[in-house]
Amino acid sequence: MRNKLNLQFGVITLMILMAAVSRLLPHPPNFTAVGAMGLFGAAFFNRKVFAFIIPIAAMFLTDLFLNNVVYAQYMPEGQSFMLFTEGSSWIYGAIALTIFAGLFVLNKVNTANVVVGSLISALIFFFLTNFGLWMSGNMYPNNAAGLGACFAAGLPFLLNSILGNLFYGGILFGSYYAIQKRFFTPAV
Repeated sequence: MRNKLNLQFGVITLMILMAAVSRLLPHPPNFTAVGAMGLFGAAFFNRKVFAFIIPIAAMFLTDLFLNNVVYAQYMPEGQSFMLFTEGSSWIYGAIALTIFAGLFVLNKVNTANVVVGSLISALIFFFLTNFGLWMSGNMYPNNAAGLGACFAAGLPFLLNSILGNLFYGGILFGSYYAIQKRFFTPAV
């Protein structure tokens, strides 16, 4: 029984890491596996602390690569290594809230709940990260009109987040269902 749990933990972790690595592939803006990773972890890790640790750690590792290799040319002069970007706290907060919401929405895993979780995740990410961008005061005035303009400018990214969550959620949940059916269900 313990080997089965260890194998399941390993499979879930590996799938989340693979989903995180997909962020390194070319993709439309916000069409990523980030929300799906959080929901997937929330649905399947028995110890819920891992539902937070593994997806956030996977995100952090890919952020390190993206920030310091892919986006290094955009760093301020003299800065050689970046752990976090200016908006990282809002992004990681959105991931944590997605996982928290997933614990409730996906307490019973089925297609309808995965779709609902994907929509909730995209909305959490949209509202939190755009609010954070507005709060920074770097691009929009800190008034109601600025907040409205910030949310309006983010709408195309919202659609990509929804589509990315649904696409990667389908892959993660569908693949895990197939793996469970093949390897983890008791023989009759």
